[in-house]
Amino acid sequence: MTQAATFHLEMERFIRAPREKVFDAFTSQAALAVWHCPRGMSVLEASADARVGGKYRIVMGGRDGAKHIVGGEYQAIDRADFLAYTWTWESGEMPREIKTLIEVTLTEKEGGTRLQMRHSGFPEARERDSHMGGWQSVFNRLSDYLDPAGSAGTVTVIGDPRSSYCRTVRMALEEKGVAYTLKPVPPHSPEVLAHNPFGRIPVLTDGPIALYETRAILGYIEEAFDGPSLLEKSGPIARARCEQWISLINCHAYDTMVRRYVLQYLFPKGENGQPDRAMIDAALPEIAAQLQALEDAYGDRDYLAGTALSMADLFLAPILTYVGMFPEGAELLEKCPNVRRAQAVMRERPSFAATQPQLG
Repeated sequence: MTQAATFHLEMERFIRAPREKVFDAFTSQAALAVWHCPRGMSVLEASADARVGGKYRIVMGGRDGAKHIVGGEYQAIDRADFLAYTWTWESGEMPREIKTLIEVTLTEKEGGTRLQMRHSGFPEARERDSHMGGWQSVFNRLSDYLDPAGSAGTVTVIGDPRSSYCRTVRMALEEKGVAYTLKPVPPHSPEVLAHNPFGRIPVLTDGPIALYETRAILGYIEEAFDGPSLLEKSGPIARARCEQWISLINCHAYDTMVRRYVLQYLFPKGENGQPDRAMIDAALPEIAAQLQALEDAYGDRDYLAGTALSMADLFLAPILTYVGMFPEGAELLEKCPNVRRAQAVMRERPSFAATQPQLG
């Protein structure tokens, strides 16, 4: 093939699988139907005639019903070392007349295979760059497919498991049924700073993709993975209420309930190593007001923003668990039967039990 331009994309991944299995994943029609699409999409159709001159075609579908169709022709096949094939969009990223070339080189590496991919022939840098995130996500799915650990081979939560925000992310993954690896490290550790310049936890990595800020992470989990939705689905008002409560929890309740109350007990900095009573006493009226707002919002429902679990519940449950561990918080919660009922429902969820932190 004659390259139409000099713009190209190069990527490298380590896959924990034998070279032959990685190669076959690129040439098997059944395998392509499982992994060859970005997260949040599915392969609707796949065909592959894996021989020089043979053709392949993949139809990818989004949750919005949109279809992205790509096809091409195998240019070189050397099992299990090298594979080259053309890449042409029938619909989706680029006009049909633009043909690019993909070259995949596989080499053995201890514990698996080094995959090197070169995608060349892009007419503009922006077309090349637009493929970067897609290929990263596609190779995450390839790793899920071949790695014995499944998605835990790529999906990692970095942070202290005692953090309420870390627990929120972990509960979201559990609710979605996504296997993941937990890397327990404190804020501002090198592992965190490598991805978040502000040093805050948690960080979520999915292969080379790294995200911080818990609401952004939950948004990615919702869109990237199958499983029950974490968004309220009963209409725009309920969805707006969900976002309202997430904002309130992050901007107000966390500061009052965790920073100014719970942490005074967990990490006392008052006189003689005791909790700072002035800080606690100042926070209690605000906690009472916030709990009353939650009490009114729940009413006779078990979930905060509607009739089913949503992200708002995942943000709130870990915080209220801590509040109820200390005397004044437990006393205030006793006055809020709706809140206590809803939190009892949360404690029965498998995601809550699976993420229970060990407290020293």
